[in-house]
Amino acid sequence: MWFILALVAIFFWSGSDLFTKMGSDKNEKYTQWKIVIAVGLVMGIHAGIELLTGAEFKLSDMITYLPASSMYILSMIIGYIGLRYLVLSVSTPICNCSGAVAAVMCYFFLGDELSALQIVAVCFIMAGIILLSVLERKYEKQDRLLQGEKIDKKYTHSFIAIFLPITYCIIDALGTFFDGMLLIEEDDAGNVVSGVLSEESANIAYELTFLLMAIICFIFVYVIKREKFTFKSGKFRLTGAICETAGQFAYIYAIAGNTIAAAPMISSYCLFSVVWARIIIKEKLTPVQYVSIGLAGTGIILMGVAEGLAG
Repeated sequence: MWFILALVAIFFWSGSDLFTKMGSDKNEKYTQWKIVIAVGLVMGIHAGIELLTGAEFKLSDMITYLPASSMYILSMIIGYIGLRYLVLSVSTPICNCSGAVAAVMCYFFLGDELSALQIVAVCFIMAGIILLSVLERKYEKQDRLLQGEKIDKKYTHSFIAIFLPITYCIIDALGTFFDGMLLIEEDDAGNVVSGVLSEESANIAYELTFLLMAIICFIFVYVIKREKFTFKSGKFRLTGAICETAGQFAYIYAIAGNTIAAAPMISSYCLFSVVWARIIIKEKLTPVQYVSIGLAGTGIILMGVAEGLAG
């Protein structure tokens, strides 16, 4: 079941990636905080629906899950800041390795293991991610040369250009690692093997924590700074927020099912945002982009085969 949920997470998060980029305006001063507000609003609404339908949750769950939720929210904010300030060709290759980093952490510290076929699958997925990242760097450079655009070196070669994406990668991986520790894992007989929180409780805790962060950002942007709401970019942020929330819901159940395999698999969502771009904004894909998607797709198919053999 975790494999199907991982596919759902990839689908929605790749959409979130595209729409969030479309709603991120480099000329808008508080664009990263407006994205946080949109995501927090949608997550808060979803959490409210869950609670009204009788979901299992205690306020203390927010404290219990805080190690994971704080890491995820912090990494997302760093990612949103990067969308505005950093050159994507510098940040993307590093950020997209968080799933692999999480898998390594789970292997060494939680004792999780991958089968030989799953290791091959992860290699295919990471090869696709790296190939796409290299390609993005190449085409971004060509684009800027054609437009005669000059990039401040602090956005490509400075300490912050490396520090932000590496920090994102480590913090996001830590969030996944904490998920592996906190989420309840059961054996075939239904006995709890590890963890303290159900997926349902953890997800609501995360969404309500994000809502609190969104309220703080709303007060800062619209009350203190008196910014005006613009629907043009707002609609993309809202669409991205809906995709983010749906992806998160699937993600947490997938991670609970198999952290070490699901983490690198789901990190391939960045590849499939290219597919969204082809469908939504009619971007033409290059042969190498198709190869990148094919590599990741092969890895995902192998992961499915491995899951079938294990079952």
